[in-house]
Amino acid sequence: MGVTYKDAGIDINKIKQSQASIGRLISSTHKLQQGIKTMSGFGHYAGIVEIPGGKMLATHTDGVGTKVIIAQMMRKYDTIGIDCVAMNVNDIICIGAVPVSFVDYIAANKNDQKIFKEIVRGLVRGAKKSKVPIVGGETAILPDLIAGKNFAFDLAGMVVGILSRQNMVLGDNINTGDVIIGVKSSGLHSNGYSLARKVLLSKYSLRDKIRGLGVLGEALLEPTEIYVQPVLEAIRECDIHGLAHITGGSFTKLLRLKKAGYVLDSLPEPPEIFQIIENQDVEKEEMYRTFNMGIGFCLIAPEEEEERINETFKKHGMHSRQIGEIKDRKGVFVDSLKIA
Repeated sequence: MGVTYKDAGIDINKIKQSQASIGRLISSTHKLQQGIKTMSGFGHYAGIVEIPGGKMLATHTDGVGTKVIIAQMMRKYDTIGIDCVAMNVNDIICIGAVPVSFVDYIAANKNDQKIFKEIVRGLVRGAKKSKVPIVGGETAILPDLIAGKNFAFDLAGMVVGILSRQNMVLGDNINTGDVIIGVKSSGLHSNGYSLARKVLLSKYSLRDKIRGLGVLGEALLEPTEIYVQPVLEAIRECDIHGLAHITGGSFTKLLRLKKAGYVLDSLPEPPEIFQIIENQDVEKEEMYRTFNMGIGFCLIAPEEEEERINETFKKHGMHSRQIGEIKDRKGVFVDSLKIA
C-alpha cells in the first residue's frame, strides 16, 4: 500500500459516518418554520427550501481547507479568496440554483489590514467571475484559538441561490446510456491538500522549480476554476440530468447524485501536478478517490446533448469532453478500477 489520505489524517469513511449522524440530528429542524418546506436538507450539494409563493432558496457553506497553509507559507494571499467563492458557487449550481448573494468569514490570530485586503481582493475577483454580490461577512481575531507567531488564518463562506422547479437538477433523471462530460480543472483546486502537502513537502520546498510545473508553491496556489456561467447556460439550453463539482472525495462525489454506474473510461491524462503526487508512492485508486485529476466539474446528459454542452464551455473559454457514461451497474469505475 502507498501513502493514503488516511495517512495524512483524513479518514473519508469516518468523516462520512460523522456526516450521517449530523444529518440525522439536523433533520429534526426541517419542519420548525410554518409555511416553509424543506425540499433537500442534507447530503446533496446545497439545501433547498420552498418559501411562500412557490419560490425556492438554496444555501451552501464551504471553506478552502488546508490550502490556506500554502498561502501562509508562500505569504501570498491574493488568490485564496477566489477559491473560497469557487468552492461555494460551484457547489450550489449543482442543483440548478443561481447564486445571488455571498458572505465570508475570516478567522485570524492577529489583525493585519494589508493581508485582509489581499484576501478580500481575491474574494472580489471570484465574486465578479461568478456574478454574485458579496453582501457581508465577519472578521474574527482569535489569538487564543489560532496559534502561531506569524499571521495564520482560516477562510470560509456561504452562498444563497434561487431556483425554480423546472431548473432543479438533483440527479433523479440520470439514465443508463447518459454521457458524463468532464470540464477541465485549473489544478488541485481546493481539496486533497493534506495528502498533497504530506507527500510533496517531504521531498520538495515550495520555492523549488519543478520541470514541467514551475514553482511548486505557485502551482499549488493556482485558484479553483469557477464554472458558474457556462453551467447555468447549459442548464437553460440543454437537457441536463446531473451536475457534480469534483472536490473532496473526487469522483466518488458522483454517487451523491444517484446510485448508478458511473464508468469513467475516457479520462484525459492527468496534468503534471497529479503525476508528481502519484509518483510519491500514492496508488492510482487513492489518487482518483482524493484529487480531481484534471476534471473539476461533471455534467451528465443524454448523448445527443454532448455537442451543445461542449460548445457552451468552449464559448466561455473552458475545455470539456466526454469522459464516460452511465452503465447498468452500481458504483464509480475508473477504467476497470472500482473506486466507490
